[in-house]
This record gives sequence, C-alpha cells and structure tokens, in this order.
Amino acid sequence: MSDETPRVEMETDIVCVGFGPAAGGFLTTLTRGLMNEDGTPAAESKVMPGMPPQVICYERADDIGFGVSGVVTKGRAIKASFPDLDLSQIPMACEVREEKILYLGDPVGASRRPKLFELADKALGRWMKDGAYELPYIPAFLEKHPGLAFSIGQFNQWVGANLMGTGMAQIWPSSPVAEPLVEGRAVKGVRMADQGVEKDGAPGAGYMPGMDMKAALTVVADGPVGAVGQALNRKLGMPGDNHQREWAVGMKCVVDLPEGCDWQPGTVLHTIGYPEPEIFGFLYVYPDNVASLGIFVPSWFDNPVRTAYRYMQHWMLHPYLWKRLQGGTLRSWGAKSLNESGKRGEPILCGDGFARIGEGSGSTNVLIGAGVDEAWATGVQLGEAVLELLKSGREFTKENLENTYVSRRRASWVEKEAEVAKKSRDGFTKSVLSGFLGMGLSGLTNGLLNMPGQALKPQERIPSIEDYYRDVIPAGEIADIRAECAKKGASLHDALMNRAGWPEIPLDGQLLVSHQDALLMGGKVQANPGYADHVRFADPVICAACREQVCVEACSGQAIYTNPEGGAPLFDREKCIHCGACMWNCSKSDPQDRERTNVKFMAGSGGLHSVEN
Repeated sequence: MSDETPRVEMETDIVCVGFGPAAGGFLTTLTRGLMNEDGTPAAESKVMPGMPPQVICYERADDIGFGVSGVVTKGRAIKASFPDLDLSQIPMACEVREEKILYLGDPVGASRRPKLFELADKALGRWMKDGAYELPYIPAFLEKHPGLAFSIGQFNQWVGANLMGTGMAQIWPSSPVAEPLVEGRAVKGVRMADQGVEKDGAPGAGYMPGMDMKAALTVVADGPVGAVGQALNRKLGMPGDNHQREWAVGMKCVVDLPEGCDWQPGTVLHTIGYPEPEIFGFLYVYPDNVASLGIFVPSWFDNPVRTAYRYMQHWMLHPYLWKRLQGGTLRSWGAKSLNESGKRGEPILCGDGFARIGEGSGSTNVLIGAGVDEAWATGVQLGEAVLELLKSGREFTKENLENTYVSRRRASWVEKEAEVAKKSRDGFTKSVLSGFLGMGLSGLTNGLLNMPGQALKPQERIPSIEDYYRDVIPAGEIADIRAECAKKGASLHDALMNRAGWPEIPLDGQLLVSHQDALLMGGKVQANPGYADHVRFADPVICAACREQVCVEACSGQAIYTNPEGGAPLFDREKCIHCGACMWNCSKSDPQDRERTNVKFMAGSGGLHSVEN
C-alpha cells in the first residue's frame, strides 16, 4: 500500500525483528542488565518514563521455535551466556561425543563425478565399509568436539521462555514485519504486514493496514532472506565490493531411529561425495534415539533442476546410512536458505537508529559452515553495546553504535575467524575440486593461502537443461520430457533424474515418503488467511519465457509449480515453508535490479509448524 495509507502508530524503545539465535543472544544480554540489584531501572524508558526501556521482538513464524533446524556447534558464546547450562532441560540437546567425516562412494552409478572422484572411489574402495570411507583425521579447524548438538527450535523455545519470564522483553510470534521505516539513511522503526488483503496485496474484506512501530533502535535479526534486512540492503547498498551471491539450502528432517541402531547420543557425521560431489550431508544424534539429518545443496551446484528433497532421499539410502536408518520414522521435516557469502556478505552493520546481527549481518563462518554460535555472539555484542549506551544516556546514532557494537565485533573471535574464512570457498566458483582444495588451504594456513575465484550471481551460473544433460540425455528427448511434464503440470526433475539413471525412491510410508506427505506429516505447513502472497515475480513475462524455471524444480515445499496453461509459474502459499530458496534459485535477473533474481521474496505469514526441525 502507499505511504499515504492511514496507519496506527505506536512507540517503543527498542524493536527487534526476527527471533533466532542472534536475537536470543541480544535479548538475553540486554534483559539481564536493564535492572539494578536494588530493583530500580538501570536506564529509563523514553516512551514510559519511570520504567525500564520497553523492548519488543517480532517473529514472522507462528511460534518462536517453528521453521528452524538442528545444529552442531562449538557453542563458545552460548556457553559463556549460560555457564551452568544443563542440556537435560532442553529437549533434543546433548554434548558432542563422537565426530566423523565420511567420504561416500556412488552406489547407484548416477552421480556426476569428476575424474578425481572416480579415482578416489577406486583408490579408497578396499578400505570402504558399506560404501563409505571414514577419514582418519579431522583437521582442527573443522572439529566441533567438544561442542553442542541441539534443535534450534527447542533451544529457541527454552531461551524465549526464560526471556518472557523476566518481564523485560515481549516476544510476539505470528507477526510478519513488512519493511523498515527509513528516513534518509536513518531507521525510525518498522511497519507490520497488512492484513485483510487479497493475494496481490489489494485491500479486501476486513482490511487492516499494518501498524507502524516507531523505536529509537531497530535491531535487524531476520536472517538472510528476511524482508527488513533485504530492504535495507536495497536502500542503503552494500559496503565496498561486498555481496550476497553464495547460497545453500539446507534440507533436513528429524527421525526416530530404529531400535538397535548403534549410533549413540552425541554422534556427529559429516559426509561428502554423494549424492553429488557438491552436496554435503550431516547427521546429529540426540538422546532418546532421535537424529537430525539432511543435506546442503549450494548455489554452485550448477544443476537447473536441483531438487533438494529427492537428493536427500538418495543420500539417506546410501548403504552406510540406510543400514542404520532403515525402519526409522519421520518425525518432522523442513528446509532453510543459508547465505554462504560469510564476511563478504556483511552489509552495513549499523546506522542512525538501527543495528544488524546474526546470519543476515554476514557473521557465518563459511569455512566450517558454522553460524549459530556466531549469530548468538553478535547478539551478545550488541546487547552489551546497547546497555553501555542506555546507561550513559547516549543516543543510538551511527557513530555511537560503531564505537560500541561494531568495535566489539571487530575485536572478537567472530571477526577473526570470519577473516580467515573469507576466501575459503572461492574455489567452488570454478569447480568442486578446486573448492575442496581451497577450503583445505584456507583452513590449514589460517587463511594465508586460498584458491582464487570470482563470485557470480546465482542467475549467472545456471546452465540450460540441455547443456547440463548434454552427455546424458539427447536434446530431442529432453524436449519430449518437457512436453509431457508441461501437459501434466509436473516439474521436470523426477523425469530427468529417472532418465539419467537415478533409481526411483522406494517409498515406505514411514521414513521415505512423498514430498507431499512430508509437507503434511513432517512439516505441518500452514498459512494464515488475510495476508498477501509473499512470493511474486518481478516480471512475469520473463518467467513465462523461461525454459529452466529453476524456482519450480528447487522449491522446497512444491509451493511454486508449473502453470499447465503456460505463462509464469503459480504460487500456493499453503505449501510454502518460507525457506527462501526461490529467491536465489532463478536463472533470470530482475530487470529493475540486475544484482537480484526475478523472484521477489517478501514478508509473509505461516510456514512450518514444528519446533523440532
């Protein structure tokens, strides 16, 4: 709606957007310092004189634990915040006790393996067990032991309950924020999403314009695909030559392991090599015979029909894993986009009236794929800075935030390790082999040596389907498959993978279920009525002419699907899990903003309804 739309305005002292590890670290640190030991406020609210500063956190998801994932982390910052942390108080949490890196061979012969991978398969074959080779050594920079393995959803709920119990902060789930309120280069608060609107955002029955929440400080912690963070990137630009061009989607599930499984709580597995050399796998075992497991599909996997769900099922069926997973049951399922640009993806961290923390602020260590504890640490740093400013009566100006928050961040281990990791994945822009070599060089030399490479926009990397399958499927046959799938309104990936030699998944209705069933039994996806579609196409004409339609093939929830009548793809937000993968799984640029793709991912309601995954 236009800025002239009459809106309700409210004021608070601090408004926070997004409740994840970064906001958890910020609010935990902040609330502990808002009151003196004698019960008087350590600083006074400007909107409620005589009271401590008023703090509100808005979370898009319908619960503060919904739509996140399992994680393994060293947990340095989290442990520092909770020195007496008792993991038994948090469901699905334990210490890391055993860690392995596995090289997985190709048991089906369909993986597109470079020659060196084929040589590795042969050379390591004699030492493989169930088609997997356990690396005898884990480099120190990759080790998470001793560390923590837990469900972020369960952890978020535990942290949120503690925060709400203090009475020092309010956390409001099911509250999507549409955009920041920007005046010049200053942020004055946020605007909530309109309700009672049609899919295109036009006012409908019961129209209620989103409220403007004004605040002296806006804390942006809405992750890499959040509407507020993305809006600030567009309005303010990125510093220097920074960019957010590298991405991955983490597709994962929580499984009740079968009785007799020999994986013990605290077991952590990292896999490479299969189902495709570019795809990484992970598995973390929790107490009570439960595991979180899945794969990462990166943007440098140049497959125009990259479907994370089916690749995850092939990964689960690898003999080494299936030997222990067979007979298990799917408990929950989900996906999340990860920004893999790391330090190079760091936006403007602060300005008059705002500060950015967490993954969307470029805190992820891309060398070791660690982001949760780093995000928490940036939240702690901002919390300490805000307390310093509040107690000294200073304003939340760009200068003051740089001298308190940014200075703390620059002096921290988060910054030092991010610098080491900064160029560690550049090699992947050339090939998977140079990528692995580059990671090794960066890690072993503490960032002194790196494989060179130039980051491309995701839409610049994606080849045509004919080019990708050139040596596997004749172009004429691809045309026939296209026509048949278009007639059925079906996506291409299953048909093409079947033709390329991947066996069909033997669905068992228990662990190996259809994508649609995963949405129902494992994802519990819901969408609240009255909100506009949050996925739209910048130029539908471009989409109508697109032959790849990567957005359809890569959609984690099958929410974007082929239009049987032709034209741009269709979107069903009742299936959307808000992973944001469509935002970078697109082969065309926005004609109004060439840095971004033709898919717009905006503020929206609903999504996954599981705190486990």
